[in-house]
Amino acid sequence: MRNAKEILEIMEIFNQRDPNPRCELDYKNAYTLLVAVVLSAQSTDKGVNKATKALFEVADTPQKMLNLGIDKLKEYIKTIGLFNNKAKSIMALSQDLVEKYNGEVPHNRETLESLAGVGRKTANVVLNVWFNEPALAVDTHVMRISHRLDFSHGKTPLEVEKDLLKVLPTNYVKKANHWLVLFGRYICKAQKPNCAECPIAAYCHSADKKI
Repeated sequence: MRNAKEILEIMEIFNQRDPNPRCELDYKNAYTLLVAVVLSAQSTDKGVNKATKALFEVADTPQKMLNLGIDKLKEYIKTIGLFNNKAKSIMALSQDLVEKYNGEVPHNRETLESLAGVGRKTANVVLNVWFNEPALAVDTHVMRISHRLDFSHGKTPLEVEKDLLKVLPTNYVKKANHWLVLFGRYICKAQKPNCAECPIAAYCHSADKKI
């Protein structure tokens, strides 16, 4: 694994380039953020935003989603991968939010993870983006980039998360997911990394590095 000093140097480069990185999912409140993150699993943010633009006009609270019903929900999200299962999860978590939490998204990881379709990654995104908590979501981009740059050799998202949390100060933890996702999405792409535009190329020792 790369030493902590170099990891922090890399993060500082990201910080200099983008001091206020943002989640690219569109949302109106904590509930719509939660729904958007559930929908984003194995799907692109762009595809999710396209589907939820109309959906969130009619269903931006758990009760409105329940009133909409699963069949109409599916019509809105049918362009998104795994939409049938995701629709079931969204209806189930909406029911729980109404019945158990007065329609409010809980500010608690364990409670969030008890909701249908919500795993640690989704809970971390909601805690980070909505509640401004130092939570680090590890998705496929973060996992891949962390391995490529030797931040972690962890075999699971939780192992990678723990390795990063050992090194990163709180202000970097809040931003690291966004930095690594955006970096993986637009520069260090899985199929064709754009090494010529990479701001941290000097730190990269990958076999397929192009410069």
